[in-house]
Amino acid sequence: MNGGEAIIKALKNQGVDVIFGYPGGTVIPFYDDLYDSDLKHILVRHEQCAAHAAEGYARASGKVGVCLATSGPGATNLVTGIANAYLDSSPVVAITGQVASNLIGNDAFQEADIIGITMPITKHSFQIKDADDIPKVINSSFYIASTGRPGPVVVDVPNEVQRQKLHEYVDDRIDTPGYKPTIKGNIKQIKKAIALIKTSKRPMILAGGGTIISGASEELKEFANLIHAPIVTSLMGKGVVCEHDDIALGMLGMHGRQVANQSINDCDCLIAIGCRFSDRTTGTVDTFIPDAKVIHIDIDPAEIGKNVEVDIPIVGDAKTVLKSINNEIKKEKIHVNSMDWFNKLVEFKKSVIPRRSYDDIPLKPQQVIKEIANSITEDTIVTTDVGLHQMWAAHFLEAYKPRKFISSGGLGTMGFGFPAAIGAKVACPDDAVLAIVGDAGFLMVSQELSTIKEYDIPIVIAILNNRKLGMVYQWQNNLWNKRFSETDMGNSPDFVKLGESYGIPSARVENIGDTQKLMSKALKDNESLLLDIVVEKNEFIPMFPAGGSIEDLIGEYKHEKDANSSGGK
Repeated sequence: MNGGEAIIKALKNQGVDVIFGYPGGTVIPFYDDLYDSDLKHILVRHEQCAAHAAEGYARASGKVGVCLATSGPGATNLVTGIANAYLDSSPVVAITGQVASNLIGNDAFQEADIIGITMPITKHSFQIKDADDIPKVINSSFYIASTGRPGPVVVDVPNEVQRQKLHEYVDDRIDTPGYKPTIKGNIKQIKKAIALIKTSKRPMILAGGGTIISGASEELKEFANLIHAPIVTSLMGKGVVCEHDDIALGMLGMHGRQVANQSINDCDCLIAIGCRFSDRTTGTVDTFIPDAKVIHIDIDPAEIGKNVEVDIPIVGDAKTVLKSINNEIKKEKIHVNSMDWFNKLVEFKKSVIPRRSYDDIPLKPQQVIKEIANSITEDTIVTTDVGLHQMWAAHFLEAYKPRKFISSGGLGTMGFGFPAAIGAKVACPDDAVLAIVGDAGFLMVSQELSTIKEYDIPIVIAILNNRKLGMVYQWQNNLWNKRFSETDMGNSPDFVKLGESYGIPSARVENIGDTQKLMSKALKDNESLLLDIVVEKNEFIPMFPAGGSIEDLIGEYKHEKDANSSGGK
């Protein structure tokens, strides 16, 4: 067995059924071995999309996603996707080719120090110098990527190592004595937390992406009901509980739901679980939850106290810690006197339902999201790109289940949504998949229309086309005296003709009802469809400015109850 065959065997032993990649000179030996393998490979049209597709696969399935590229420019094209996976804690293994070992450091053709380049944006990196090490390096990469706080791992394989013969295939793992993630929470800290919760009258839960990663949805709901605490989420935590449920107040933050943003500073005890208190969630921390005690549960101790001062830290896996807390509360028959607070917020939520009904032309983005909501089911996977359309979706589209709303959070990567949808559909072929994208971000990755056609990956793509770099355009409008510098997309292509040129059914949407009619059929029939949805360019979403307080709102919340009085349907 040679190195390339060993990589394939090790991947299959880890349960890998598909990889996303792009060949090049230094990985020809691997691709030659792949030729005789039954490991599925999807040829993307740009390496960055391989990394995003691998992350979409991981986020939808909970398994490790795998991408592969050649050395030099192939490897560096993966970097944005690796960074995205790192900031959003997604388990991805990125395998890169490298020039022959004797050429490393000589500025050889297509040489780049991908280990050095990616060191700040990976959990760990390996460069394999001996083919006998391949099984244990691959095994260790999957272990590191998927355990503790998940994240990307780079495996760099010089050309000659892929061709080198192994003396023996040893299915082992590298000993990692310094890497031992804490899973169980300290019982003393748990009891302190329960004692604090017991005395609170206005408890609130902030659930981040870690609650989804750990599979803690049921434990979270039980905890919320035991202590009568409403749940707000970060963008990454969206969907951990059904957003139609009374306990769910929706997304918190810069573009968050009104009920979440206007309630959190009134709580007296905030239980943050699996979140990192991003600036986009909290605003300036000086005015965030001024009168609240903070309990922070996270598997990564580096996150606790990093951005927000914490009263009771609990290091551990969200699901495991919540199980322990719930058991203690039930065993001790602890009662939290917070029903008045809970009922008040439930009524507040019902009174400020965001308005989505409009009969304006050009279409309001809210109306489009309403029609999308009417087209999907509980099991539809929705991915988004980054920008104004992303926040329209996050704000106005309710998620029903974990792993059904997939968006780029920490890095904010334009171009993420469409290739992530490819990975999600490959991971979950029985689920309908919808990519909500902007016209600008879609143009960065539109070549992947060729990929979904070539491999028959049915995805519905909804382009909310405002002919602008929407989010930057809004900031220029609100914060930069309407000095609209380089945010007009100018001569964009005819997206219908573009889609059709790749063999993808496409349509332009300009009228009310057409989004729902066309999208419902395509999702139900498991067919690809590209919709160029023309939306109003000057419709903005409420926000607080970067560095501002969560209460420093720019823009006006509009409510569904007002729709009938102002012409909405």
